[in-house]
Amino acid sequence: MALNAASHNTPGEKTGPVTGPPPSLSNETTSALLGASEQDPTGQHAPGKYGGDRDAGKKVKSEKELAKERAKAEKIAKFKEKEAKKLNASAPTQSKPKEKKKVVEEPLPEYVEETPSGQKKILKPLDDVFHKAYIPKVVESAWYDWWEKEGFFKPEFGPDNKVKPAGYFVISEPPPNVTGALHCGHALATALQDTLIRWNRMKGLTTLWLPGCDHAGISTQSVVENMLWRRQKQTRYDLGRPKFTELVWDWKEEYHTKINTVLRRLGGSFDWSREAFTMDPNLSKAVTETFVRLHEEGLIYRSNRLVNWCVKLNTALSNLEVDNKELEGRTMLDVPGYERKIEFGVITHFKYPIEGTEETIEVATTRPETMLGDTGIAVHPDDVRYKHLVGKKAKHPFVDRLLPIFADAYVDKEFGTGAVKITPAHDPNDFALGTSHKLDFINILNDDGTMNHNTGSFQGQKRFEARYTVVDELTKLGLFVKKENNPMKVPICSKSKDVIEPIMKPQWWMKMRGLADAAIDAVKSGEIKIRPESAEKNYFRWLENINDWCLSRQLWWGHQAPAYFVKVEGENGDDTDDNLWVTGRTEEEAKAKADKKFSGKKFELVRDPDVLDTWFSSGLWPFSTLGWPNNTHDMQNLYPTSVLETGWDILFFWVARMIMFGLKLTGKVPFTEVYCHSLIRDSEGRKMSKSLGNVIDPVDIMQGIPLQQLHDKLLVGNLDPKEIDNAMKYQKTAFPQGIPECGADALRFSLVQYTTGGGDIAFDVKVMQGYRRFCNKIYQATKYVLGKIGDDFTPQKTGAKTGKESLAERWILHKLTIASKEIDEALAAREFSRSTQIAYQYWYDSLCDVYIENSKAIIQDGTEEEAKSAVDTLYTALEGALTMIHPFMPFLTEELWQRLPRRPEDTTKSIVIAAYPQYDAKMDDPESEAAYELLLGCAKGVRSLMSDYSIKDEGKAFVQCADTTSYETAKSEIQSIKSLSGKGVSSVSVLSKDEPTPTGCAVFAVSSSAAVFLEVKGRVDVDQEIKKAQLKMKKAADGAQKQRKVLEAEGFEEKVSSAVLEAEKKKLADLLAEEKNYEGSIEQFERLKLGN
Repeated sequence: MALNAASHNTPGEKTGPVTGPPPSLSNETTSALLGASEQDPTGQHAPGKYGGDRDAGKKVKSEKELAKERAKAEKIAKFKEKEAKKLNASAPTQSKPKEKKKVVEEPLPEYVEETPSGQKKILKPLDDVFHKAYIPKVVESAWYDWWEKEGFFKPEFGPDNKVKPAGYFVISEPPPNVTGALHCGHALATALQDTLIRWNRMKGLTTLWLPGCDHAGISTQSVVENMLWRRQKQTRYDLGRPKFTELVWDWKEEYHTKINTVLRRLGGSFDWSREAFTMDPNLSKAVTETFVRLHEEGLIYRSNRLVNWCVKLNTALSNLEVDNKELEGRTMLDVPGYERKIEFGVITHFKYPIEGTEETIEVATTRPETMLGDTGIAVHPDDVRYKHLVGKKAKHPFVDRLLPIFADAYVDKEFGTGAVKITPAHDPNDFALGTSHKLDFINILNDDGTMNHNTGSFQGQKRFEARYTVVDELTKLGLFVKKENNPMKVPICSKSKDVIEPIMKPQWWMKMRGLADAAIDAVKSGEIKIRPESAEKNYFRWLENINDWCLSRQLWWGHQAPAYFVKVEGENGDDTDDNLWVTGRTEEEAKAKADKKFSGKKFELVRDPDVLDTWFSSGLWPFSTLGWPNNTHDMQNLYPTSVLETGWDILFFWVARMIMFGLKLTGKVPFTEVYCHSLIRDSEGRKMSKSLGNVIDPVDIMQGIPLQQLHDKLLVGNLDPKEIDNAMKYQKTAFPQGIPECGADALRFSLVQYTTGGGDIAFDVKVMQGYRRFCNKIYQATKYVLGKIGDDFTPQKTGAKTGKESLAERWILHKLTIASKEIDEALAAREFSRSTQIAYQYWYDSLCDVYIENSKAIIQDGTEEEAKSAVDTLYTALEGALTMIHPFMPFLTEELWQRLPRRPEDTTKSIVIAAYPQYDAKMDDPESEAAYELLLGCAKGVRSLMSDYSIKDEGKAFVQCADTTSYETAKSEIQSIKSLSGKGVSSVSVLSKDEPTPTGCAVFAVSSSAAVFLEVKGRVDVDQEIKKAQLKMKKAADGAQKQRKVLEAEGFEEKVSSAVLEAEKKKLADLLAEEKNYEGSIEQFERLKLGN
């Protein structure tokens, strides 16, 4: 079963909607992502940042400052020398930073993991050369084998062998085709599903993620046949069916192992002891049981009907395996098996002579070769042009055949000539007319696409060669009229890209109407929820217009139909007659049925050589993998499964069929929720396709790959030589330096973060690089905390509050519990992108940038009791942060969690089975949040003013509060404000609303409750700063005016979500505050001028 990388749109065409990379990050998150590069010890820089602002204006310094500079001349000289190196300020020193960079980035020796496979990882000291900074391959080594050996991924049942009290959560992995390497579409599915599985496991549910592979009949057989011909110049017929299927099994084992290796590398927490393959004995038993049972009920039947025939693959296909290529007019297309391109998108007019007269009747067709199978001509009963011809016959010019002319209201007399040639055996519409008017059904094609014995002198020609020779012969006979451009759809095999031919074939069919109605009801009733809503609408649309399903495939690899033709001695039975067929779970059962049905007659049973459509076995996947048709422990306790997570492009191929089969065979829905993820496209918005050479191997992202090796991989594959240059150009543009090592955790986090539930994903490896730096941020923060708590630290028994926490501690614990709650809510609502942003913001904005920084001062300068409380809270905040982000980043979090000391009586062996942080109402403290946000706002204001006015040291700041509560908060936390404001601030004073407003200052409005002032007197050019402030104030005012128009637009509030509305209102509030800031600064500068 294919988990396609993209939709069925024509490869290379841009489609939409396409999201940008990454979707809708907040300004704070974006800043943090870029900021990560500045703190990355590997030496990367954020765009445009080189250690300072070369364009900053010079400040006017006081005598005191100049004196201080002279006193510290030597220190400043050294500082400037370092700064010069960073800025590349002069030619003589330009090469030095490069040399330093080379030293920093000098490759380490190849890392060798010392932990024996399956044993718990041997943790090396964090000052080890491989552990100073975050290195994905170092962090991610050894853990998976240990997890698997310990059985952490197996479902945990209670003492009564039932699911745990919290319930169960089961996902059956959409089985990848056993046809080769996994792509980023598989990585996306793995990341999303494993996030849900790990999250539910940590929440105490009995969880199972059941892995497996699909035999992928057509795809696998095609690949192996091509390989056989390429290596040995043999076909499957040279080997025979038994030997050929043995060869496919060997090939399957090799590629199956490769697939599983990548899934393990991605960190997928599968229960490998339950791994399934669609041709395993029990799954094959399930296929046989289903076919026999439904045949006995009359839902599966034998019929000689038109099928979609693929000449290249030599098999019938379902409608879902056919893509319709739209043409606007004459188009030359490549067709497999032809050296020249073939003409499509034209309609050919020609004439048939009327028997016994000199008269002719003109018809038109887009497929001239099919006229060799014409058996009638239809006209509209009210068409006066042809009334006199109804009942007469036209003479076929090439074969000995007369074509009756008949009237039928189906004909559109205004289209074309108003006369329609009828080819019942090669056209779906003509099939219906041929049946109702009892026309002959004459097949003109052999299975290999050549013309057969019914085509006279054209016998043996390829079908599209005959297209041209038929027109040539009509021209010679004077019967050709003209050719015209004609917009049309050409049916294309989605696998081989061959043009599909409608051909009459006796096949097994399945009645779908009743099954489809039940599947529609299951979704409408709410038993199954399909997300997003657009996918649900498509589901209904397809099922409401469903056709019977052609089950037969003319292949050797797959489940051979358990059906036997009863060849009665002395009778010429027709294998299209359903009455002459029996089915059986075994041949003995089939013989017993035949004995009963043909009592007293001698017969021979001949098994149908065809196999069943791959999707037939895939449709049984959710319950056959749990043991059905046997009533196993898993079927009793873990069915229905919980979620089916997949791409929307196989909603009809697979999802709808699983629902229909599940309801019919088990009486229950197979799962209660379907989540259709977005499809991944390349950074240019094109579908990822092997034929374009833009498919990205997730292994290359995890371990990194140079550009030349990316090029080399194109040459090894089956890419059309004409496309290699284009593919290389794309690689040079998208990956000019190759792909850096990002690791599994960064890849997973990026893919989950991309999943907004909206349009397709425009994949950009730069986003993975950003999240690789985020991994380093987590790594370095944990290293810092481990250093602060020390080797002898023993955590509290629980993470509950003690009542001794400082405001900063109460704030971070509030942030932790709210983040835990919001991630729970987001994942429950399948808001994947939002869940990652919450975790990201807690780590970056709350823990690293604020609490860790603030705790330094408390730990160093506070009392022993205050320092102990700060460290305990630091531990709780970090422990919660690691468990919170574990479902997204399993390797990094295990590596770091294992280094933390355990709480007393905590014997948890792995973060995999640790408890997920839950909302604690006692930690939910909005008052402390508001108070601390005031401090943070004040500190932010000071930093902003220091930056705006290029004040690097001796910053003198004031906070003036507008109410008593704010004043008391700021006054009691003055040291925190100073600490958070940065090292350049020498003093912070807190003023009440009644005290005079400071003069000689720039102002920053924190909120309606407080404003921050920074003394700038004597340190800036006042006139210049007024001009700058006026320009900035105007820009803010203009922005506010535009934002008001957005909010006041008619129907805006009704059209957008509450979250979007709040975000837009916040934009306006921020612009108004900014305008107020500059207005206050201008007033201050004007006073400063007057004072001078």
